[in-house]
Amino acid sequence: MTNERKAGLVFSHRYLQHNTNPFRLPSGGSLPFVEPVDHPSNPRLVDRTMHLVDLSGLSEDLVPVAPYTASEDAILACHTPELLERVKAADAAGKGDAGKGAPVGRGSYEIARLAAGGVMAAVDAVMTNSPKRVYALVRPPGHHAVADMGMGFCIFNNVAVAARHAQQKYGIERVMILDWDVHDGNGTQSIFYDDPSVLFFSFHQNELYPAGWGLIDQVGEGDGVGRTVNVPLPAGSGNAAYMASMEEIVLPIARQFAPQLIIVSAGQDASASDPLGRMSVTTDGYRAMTQVMIDLAEECCEGRLVAAQEGGYSENYAPYCTLAIIETMAEQRTQLEEPIAPERPPSWPQTTTVGLDARATLDAVKQRQSEYWNLG
Repeated sequence: MTNERKAGLVFSHRYLQHNTNPFRLPSGGSLPFVEPVDHPSNPRLVDRTMHLVDLSGLSEDLVPVAPYTASEDAILACHTPELLERVKAADAAGKGDAGKGAPVGRGSYEIARLAAGGVMAAVDAVMTNSPKRVYALVRPPGHHAVADMGMGFCIFNNVAVAARHAQQKYGIERVMILDWDVHDGNGTQSIFYDDPSVLFFSFHQNELYPAGWGLIDQVGEGDGVGRTVNVPLPAGSGNAAYMASMEEIVLPIARQFAPQLIIVSAGQDASASDPLGRMSVTTDGYRAMTQVMIDLAEECCEGRLVAAQEGGYSENYAPYCTLAIIETMAEQRTQLEEPIAPERPPSWPQTTTVGLDARATLDAVKQRQSEYWNLG
C-alpha cells in the first residue's frame, strides 16, 4: 500500500436499509415455501463488498466521498413526477413497487435519492480532481429505471441522473456511459435515446432481461442516432469476448466521440458464478476492462472516471469482482485469495478465445455502427 490515494469510494450504511427481502411473487404474494427466500437484490451484496474492501486494507488507500440526497429537481431531470409520487406512496405504505420488479419499502424513497446523490457526489469529486476516479458503492441500483417507471430492482436511474448533473452543473457537453452489467441497461438507453450529448454502450447477455431491449439495431433516434451501441453477447462469453468488445468497438467509437466524462454502470453479474447470468467474466477480466477505461479517461477527459454499482448477485464471488475494479482504480493489489481456484479460469476457452457466436455478434455490431463511426 502507498500513501498516495488515487481513487475514491462512495458508501453509506443507509444503503443497507433499502431491504427488499423476502422475495415475493409478481402478484405481491409470498412464495409457498415454509421458509422465505431472500430477494436477489438484498443488502448483503453491497454490505459484503464493503466488508471485503475493509478487510483487504484497501479502504485506507481510498478517498472517502460522502454521498448526499439528490434533490427532487435532480431526479426530475430524468424521471417523471408520476414516478416520484408512486415511490413516495409505496414508501409511506411500507410496501409496493416503483413499476415492474422494483420493490419499495419504508425509507426506500430517501435511500434511492441517496443512491442517485452518491453517484452525483462521485461526479463532483472527479470534476474537481479530488480524486479523479471514484467508485460509487450504492444501492438500490439504477440502470433499468426508465423515465416513468422503475424496473428490475431499480427505482431511479442513478447514472443517468449523475450524467445530467455533470452537464447542468459543470457544463459537460459529451458524456460516455459504458454498462457492463449482464442485463441490458434499458433505462439508460431509453432516457438518452435521442440525445447526441450522451454516448451509451451496453455489453449484456443476449435476450436475458428485459425482453426486446439491447438489440444491435437499437442505435438511437433523431439527433441521437449512432449514440447507442448495444453489444448483445451470447451466453458463455468470457474475458476474451469482453476485451474484444472493448478494443474493437468501444475504443474506436469513444475516441471519435471524445468524451469529457466517463461513467461505468458496473454490474458484476457477468461474473463466472452469478445466479442471474450465464457469462464467465473473472476478476482478471474486470481488472482488464477497468484499466481500459482508466487509460481512455486519461487520453480523452483528464482521467475523469466514475463507476457506479449496478448488479452482481453471487455473494461469494461478486464482491471480489468489485474489489478488483476498485483495486485497479486505486492502482493497488491486495492479493486476497479468491473463491475460484486460480488455475481454473485460464483453462476455460472463453478466457482466452472469442467464440464463434461472439465473433459473429461483434462483426454485426461493427457493421451496423460503421454507418455512424469509422471502425476501420
